[in-house]
Amino acid sequence: MHKFVLSLLLIVSPAVFSKTKDLPDFTGLVEKYGAAVVNISTIQTQHIASNSVFPELPNIPESSPFHEFFRRHIQPFSMPKKTEPRSMGSGFIISTDGYILTNAHVVESADEVNVKLNDKREFSAKIIGSDRKTDIALIKIEANNLPKVTQGNPELLKVGEWVVAIGSPFGFENSVTAGIVSAKGRSLAQENFVPFIQTDVAINPGNSGGPLFNMMGEVVGINSQIYSRTGGFMGLSFAIPINVAASIADQLKINGKVSRGRIGVMIQEVTKELAESFGLSNINGALVVSIQKDSPADKAGIEVRDIILKFDGKDVATSADLPRIVGNTKPGSEVSTQIWRDGSTKNIMIEVEEILSDERAGNNQPKQSKQPNTSNNLGLALSELTASQKKQLDINSGLLVEDIRPGTASRAGIHVGDIILGLNNQDISSIKQFNRLLNKVEKGRNIALLIRRGDMTTFITMKLDKINDKKSVHDE
Repeated sequence: MHKFVLSLLLIVSPAVFSKTKDLPDFTGLVEKYGAAVVNISTIQTQHIASNSVFPELPNIPESSPFHEFFRRHIQPFSMPKKTEPRSMGSGFIISTDGYILTNAHVVESADEVNVKLNDKREFSAKIIGSDRKTDIALIKIEANNLPKVTQGNPELLKVGEWVVAIGSPFGFENSVTAGIVSAKGRSLAQENFVPFIQTDVAINPGNSGGPLFNMMGEVVGINSQIYSRTGGFMGLSFAIPINVAASIADQLKINGKVSRGRIGVMIQEVTKELAESFGLSNINGALVVSIQKDSPADKAGIEVRDIILKFDGKDVATSADLPRIVGNTKPGSEVSTQIWRDGSTKNIMIEVEEILSDERAGNNQPKQSKQPNTSNNLGLALSELTASQKKQLDINSGLLVEDIRPGTASRAGIHVGDIILGLNNQDISSIKQFNRLLNKVEKGRNIALLIRRGDMTTFITMKLDKINDKKSVHDE
């Protein structure tokens, strides 16, 4: 038995050893570019109200005749207190004269930013500017002839390619971790302007703002976030592509802020069902569900139910692509926009405006009407909006969902109080029209209802497979 195992080991060992020779060696990369990675710590001044009258005086006993005097006539005051410096994150030098890239959340609210180099020198840094939407910050130290990184092209990254991170996880400076690119162009919740690079490189608190290198020693990203249920690394880390970061850094260096474009639309993802409903053969683009009044899109003639396929010559593969493309477009530019409308493509010119501030829509919701409900075989009891309800919602037409019976609509997610604004490519103004359009849909086809719910407008799809018996749907 022992001889058999030994023979087996002799057979497989050469293959194992040959594969071992193919494993990457990161030592040269670290030795050459590790010196450009820095540790960043911050100090934040806090104003804390003193519990005693004068902290420098001894406590006065309540039995002392002076206690009441000081209590009445001397008011407590706030004394600024500096927290101890603590390791907050990482960064990397992008120019020999001291410009450093890091994450915005690393230096956010900091009164003092300290940078420690690989050679143990320490500098006080100035925040040139930061951008919370992309989590990028540019800081500068007064020094010259510094080592700097080389910028790579994230577009050339391939899924499965080896990548390396250098940073200060938990304050352990110049720590090196490695892994592979897991995915590209990831969209994360509340992150509309960054197509993240997903990796399985071990990233922990303190790595934020550090570089992600490819095997040529080029920086391809900035390590920014992890996905975790425990607070520690779980194999999912996300980096901001360096081309996105560099563009932001250029604006911060010149203007101290970032200028972004807007066109004033709300969009949603184009699903297979929605594409079928609108006669679109490919599942791509961004479906327009709402348009802000007097916005660039409104002025240009964009309509609800348009599917934006290209913007400024760039393909909109998914809805997540559009905010990035528009946001990176220079305000004031007039760009060509390709849309899908009524079964064909159309080009429209839009003049992009600058995002000035976040705007919130009103939260008006109409009360249910007292007019009789009219049911249909979707399981919906509908009523036509009154003039006051239309004015309240600032819309021209629509049907109010008064009640829902168990069925297709309830399973699709329609709620009582929803406003049905459209069916496929048609605006809805009456129950009679709604039923007539419903009758024309072939059995087994998907329909898309444009729904207004509070501040949100969205399309909800459902398939007319078993419920579309045309004899049971009547014009009212």
